[in-house]
Amino acid sequence: MPAAHVRIGVLGGIGPEATGTFYLKLMRRLQELGCVSRNGDYPQVIVNSVPAREFPERVDPSISIDDVDPMYSQGLLELDAAGVDFIAMACNTVHLFHRELQSRVRAPVIDLRKAVRAELLRRGIHRYVVLGTPWTIEMGLYDFEDEGLEVLRVDPADLDILYGAIYSFNVGRDVERSADALERMARRYLEAGAEVVVLGCTEVSLMLSGRALPSVDTMDVLVDATVERFCALRDGRAPEDRRSAV
Repeated sequence: MPAAHVRIGVLGGIGPEATGTFYLKLMRRLQELGCVSRNGDYPQVIVNSVPAREFPERVDPSISIDDVDPMYSQGLLELDAAGVDFIAMACNTVHLFHRELQSRVRAPVIDLRKAVRAELLRRGIHRYVVLGTPWTIEMGLYDFEDEGLEVLRVDPADLDILYGAIYSFNVGRDVERSADALERMARRYLEAGAEVVVLGCTEVSLMLSGRALPSVDTMDVLVDATVERFCALRDGRAPEDRRSAV
């Protein structure tokens, strides 16, 4: 399939600045890998930036994604109706509902949990901490104890700091102060024995960018999975499961 005929759908807006960064990283990664030699080599990318509500501060495992905001699933349905070949969701927490959302659309939706698991195993990481929303952490999105991997548990007080920092970042308030607080938090868990920090939220990824922390950046993992899926479709081959996670 020619590159121009591959349509990538991106569910974004959660948050909006991270969506823009994801798109730029995707284009740069295609360039770095030599996937493009002219403008016509880029894929068509349809970004649906939805102003969905944030997940509640307090975790409630009984609710569905539509209880949070129907715009999440509506955004996917709109991408599906546009005829995209696959979808990347530029948000970590929404992947807690990956199975539910995938069942509603025809297009394959990249499974970021699966891709992050593969990246941890590829790098031989055994002990890590996840910094993200309280939902991502408490619901264990990136817990892989069945693989023999150990997750350091985040203190309840730090969950409140994370929620506040992410919320503030999305409205452009106290960004540097929040980033400094998250860096101090990350270094504390590294000193406690974590080999890396899993940047388990697109906003955390942006805030800690350039802070020289040993990390697994889930935004980069999603970019790589998206590139792999695109290249597989373009080249008419099956995607590598470790990279594409579809």
